[in-house]
Amino acid sequence: MATNIIYLPLEDVESEHCALIVEKGLAEVRGVKEHKVELNNRRAAISADNNEVVADAVKAIKDLGYGVSTVKSTFPVLGMTCASCAGSAESIVKYQEGVVEAAVNFATGNLTVEYLPNMTDAVKLQKAVQSVGYDLLIEDGAKQQETLEAIHIQKFQKLKSKTIWAIFLSLPVVAIGMFFMNIPYANEIMFLFSTPVVIWLGKDFFINAWKQAKHRSANMDTLVALSTGIAYIFSIFNMFFADFWHQRGLHAHVYFEAASVVIAFILLGKLLEEKAKGNTSTAIKKLMGLQPKTVIIIKADGTEKQIAIEDVNAGDIILVKPGEKIAVDGMVTSGSSYVDESMLSGEPVPVLKKENEKVFAGTINQKGSFRFRAVKVGKETMLAQIIKMVQDAQGSKAPVQKLVDKIAGIFVPVVIGVAVLTFVLWFFLGGENGIVQGLLAAVTVLVIACPCALGLATPTAIMVGVGKGAENGILIKDAESLETAKKVNAIVLDKTGTITEGKPEVTGIQWMNNNDKDKAVLLSIEKQSEHPLAEAVVKHLENAVSKVTLSMFNSITGKGAMAVYNHETYYVGNKKLLDENHIIIPDQLQEQATQWGKESKTVIWFADSKQAISVIAISDKIKETSVKAIKQMQEMGIDLYMLTGDNEATARAIAEQNGIKHYKAEVLPQHKADFIKELQKQGRIVAMVGDGINDSTALATADVSIAMGKGSDIAMDVAKMTIISSDLTKIPQAIRLSRQTVTTIKQNLFWAFIYNIIGIPVAAGILYPVNGFLLNPMLAGAAMALSSVSVVSNSLRLKWKK
Repeated sequence: MATNIIYLPLEDVESEHCALIVEKGLAEVRGVKEHKVELNNRRAAISADNNEVVADAVKAIKDLGYGVSTVKSTFPVLGMTCASCAGSAESIVKYQEGVVEAAVNFATGNLTVEYLPNMTDAVKLQKAVQSVGYDLLIEDGAKQQETLEAIHIQKFQKLKSKTIWAIFLSLPVVAIGMFFMNIPYANEIMFLFSTPVVIWLGKDFFINAWKQAKHRSANMDTLVALSTGIAYIFSIFNMFFADFWHQRGLHAHVYFEAASVVIAFILLGKLLEEKAKGNTSTAIKKLMGLQPKTVIIIKADGTEKQIAIEDVNAGDIILVKPGEKIAVDGMVTSGSSYVDESMLSGEPVPVLKKENEKVFAGTINQKGSFRFRAVKVGKETMLAQIIKMVQDAQGSKAPVQKLVDKIAGIFVPVVIGVAVLTFVLWFFLGGENGIVQGLLAAVTVLVIACPCALGLATPTAIMVGVGKGAENGILIKDAESLETAKKVNAIVLDKTGTITEGKPEVTGIQWMNNNDKDKAVLLSIEKQSEHPLAEAVVKHLENAVSKVTLSMFNSITGKGAMAVYNHETYYVGNKKLLDENHIIIPDQLQEQATQWGKESKTVIWFADSKQAISVIAISDKIKETSVKAIKQMQEMGIDLYMLTGDNEATARAIAEQNGIKHYKAEVLPQHKADFIKELQKQGRIVAMVGDGINDSTALATADVSIAMGKGSDIAMDVAKMTIISSDLTKIPQAIRLSRQTVTTIKQNLFWAFIYNIIGIPVAAGILYPVNGFLLNPMLAGAAMALSSVSVVSNSLRLKWKK
């Protein structure tokens, strides 16, 4: 890409000060020659020599806390046959103008790309991919999925047919080559049967290899085409020009069986691989199958009408009958029923849904029937968000994959080099049969090498791991967090909504002067507060008194609130708030507060400018699963730390009830991140578990961030993992899943590497001087075919691990 001006559309750059920050950030990006921020046009103009600089510039702007208007999309790549194909497609996309980031996952068959819409689009990306011999499916939504399913079915059936024919035609060739070489016209019969296998059934290998060669590239197809092509052509030469060898005192061997059987084995391996790869994506298929194709809406005149799900609009009233799937997210307007939400939350117990309760797309109604108003439709539904999140995570690359990609990128050229070296060594050192044995050994090297096993080792394990997590209500944002979770040795837990249910209720209230005016002021202050504890106070008082008009209200983060009514200042919050304002606490209120603290209840104070007026006890029930989950995590060797804004007595009581040894009371939200940094300085790998909103700074600081949430309130954008049901036992389950996935990746990589490290030298003939052993190309073909299948099968074992 020649030096030119590139425009980056900016977000959240609202002032000259913001513009200056962005300009300073761009000045530090290597490769950016000139830059300026056009505040009026909301864009940055940079000049750069290559597209990698653009990606670095976008990253630098985002790291400064500003945004760049990019589009992130996932497109299926068609025509890929091996792991090195994925590398070719990825490379061509990465260097397209306007592409910020691109990754092609061979296991999923998808391209995940982030790009600047003012510089490129899906059609340009498609043309780029087509230029290296593949194609991009750029249809959107359900239509894309239907087309892709049809293509996959057609491809699988075609591959199955080819495999059956290849095996059928190769069997007589093998029989003659092994046992009946002396029958009349043996060579001609083998030629007759092997030719359709090589020329017809194996033609795609040669076509794809030629496409790669035109772009000065090589992949798995190159190895297959070279090996089988050399064996086939060499055999034809020997068949028609046998005298060439006879005159030199050598026998003219033919290797038609090697050429045809290698193709048959590789086709069989690809068939098994496709079937196995299809099984790795069963989780996403299950999620996609949860949405019905039609729904019954209630029209304005009360009549029912069946419409396609694509035609549902927000505000439509939808009827749900017994046993039906819920189509979109919404709110129940009439009727009630139990709904199975297990496919979203992993919880097997159906949830009662009645008027004003939320329902979600993909969940299944039980015996009752009800009507609900559509709130979120299409891509906005929780199910759609989960599907996208799982797809993105399955398509992302774990850190270890970067090294594997580099190795896979040079693997095929290295193997070709080894094959050439093998032939040369045999030619000079192999004696009278050096040429023939050298050629055979070179062919065997080309056949046995398997970059696909390397390419599939990590992504297939990630796909199964992420899918298994989704089936159990654990949403994992990317492969990196799945890999990092294995190393976690310290977990910081928020109390409210994590250890407790997050449904606080007032269980006691004591007044100095039990009058309606004080109650009305307290109700009015808490009405304006967004804190969940305030909501509990409002529920307790709203039916007893009416609210009054406050002349001022101010929320004090981590402490409470202050308000003014009739020229008098009032405070609602924790004891620290009262101490800072030198407010007197009467002994009788202090004694009551101390007693409630021992009972693990949260204490809220209400005071005027002089002394405390009331003390309120709020209880948030501990989840039934919390003690069990905490014990499991401790047994896994993980240290747990509970952070809470509650007072010391309440924090201690909660910690003791749950068996938590380390806790910290009266912690402000902004100090949670500092606590995590201290743990990290001690060399700990820290996971933070919170609600994903109030704890956003702490979540961002942690090595692994886990959001606890229910329904569509989940903070998916904040955390690297999200537990849909808020069940704390899902945390140790997620960590176990991470450990199992990483172990599987290591196993896959070990077998993929060891297979090639041992197989290639043996194929080259390294054992021949020792015991006279030379590997048959047919056995090499079988080994290569099985290597990829074994890696995928090992990944599938994750599904059944507990």
